[in-house]
Amino acid sequence: MTRLPAAGSTTSQEDEAITIRVSIQFFDGCPSWEVARTHLEEAARQLALDLDVETQRVDTLEAAERLGFIGSPTIRIAGKDPFAHPGAAPALVCRLYATPEGLGGAPTTAQLVAVLAKQVQAT
Repeated sequence: MTRLPAAGSTTSQEDEAITIRVSIQFFDGCPSWEVARTHLEEAARQLALDLDVETQRVDTLEAAERLGFIGSPTIRIAGKDPFAHPGAAPALVCRLYATPEGLGGAPTTAQLVAVLAKQVQAT
């Protein structure tokens, strides 16, 4: 697990900062998880958030089913996949995300900013 501290945080700010747990699930056949992580890091910087980021490799269909992994990358924020579509089946596939620019292998930074901001409001 990697901790991404809020941009410009100091000791007193860290004590008050909200830390959000994020998991990036992936399988080796799809490199888009690295793009997702970069976008996530930028979103955290923009919002001055602390994130605890865990990367989790998913190797088998059985693991995908157990984890609710519906493609690489699957991003879970505070345990939930905010980009999941109802009825999506677990699978070892490269996942596509609807972005303002069209389909992409990862959500945009702006999409992650929106999701993280909602999570902050909910806490």
